[in-house]
Amino acid sequence: MLVIPAIDLKDGKCVRLREGKMHEETIFSEDPLSIASSWFAQGAELLHIVDLDGAVQGKPINHEIVFKIASQFPDKRIQIGGGIRNFDTALNYLEQGIERVIMGTSAVEDPDLLKDFCKRYPERVVLGIDALNGIVKTQGWLKGSEVTPSDLVKDFEGDSIAAIIFTDISKDGMMIGPNIAATSDLARQTDIPVIASGGVSSLEHISQLVKEKIISGVICGRALYENSFTYQEALKASET
Repeated sequence: MLVIPAIDLKDGKCVRLREGKMHEETIFSEDPLSIASSWFAQGAELLHIVDLDGAVQGKPINHEIVFKIASQFPDKRIQIGGGIRNFDTALNYLEQGIERVIMGTSAVEDPDLLKDFCKRYPERVVLGIDALNGIVKTQGWLKGSEVTPSDLVKDFEGDSIAAIIFTDISKDGMMIGPNIAATSDLARQTDIPVIASGGVSSLEHISQLVKEKIISGVICGRALYENSFTYQEALKASET
């Protein structure tokens, strides 16, 4: 199982939120480039970046920082989400060396756009499914919907999606453990690789995800920044 370190960008800084609330931030670094360098140096195969300001405003805000990271590490894999709501924005990231773009709001509000992009750029889109109480939320988790995670999975099953990131918003940044049951249930409904996100705070959580034998990766954020465990320890736990 892949262990994916996260960099969340807000006002040009590396932060973590609690339950996606923009006013409940913890600043971990004012130099995201050095943070990216550190994760790659420790052996990260894939870096997960979210433009939090972009997610709320509906357009890229911290994209220049992302471009710098991609430029400095051209041989490394990066996926970016937050504010990617149209074809041009998604394509611009790919042209700047980003391997995959994460799109969630578009999947709900403009699915034809997302399907068209997947057709032109297969395996370059990650479907972001962010849910609260079993219902998908969009626009930086600020807007509700009537869509369930299962609905989205079924709608995009045959559209060359690279992966699905499933986040239980109630767990994100809370250090109380991921929603393993919901993540595993979603993974059983699709052939698309499913990545767990939100709430991982211990090596035991990673081991539990591995035991499910159906989850392809886990995103780790606050736990790594607060030294609950090291990246190397997480890698070891992901192999057991």
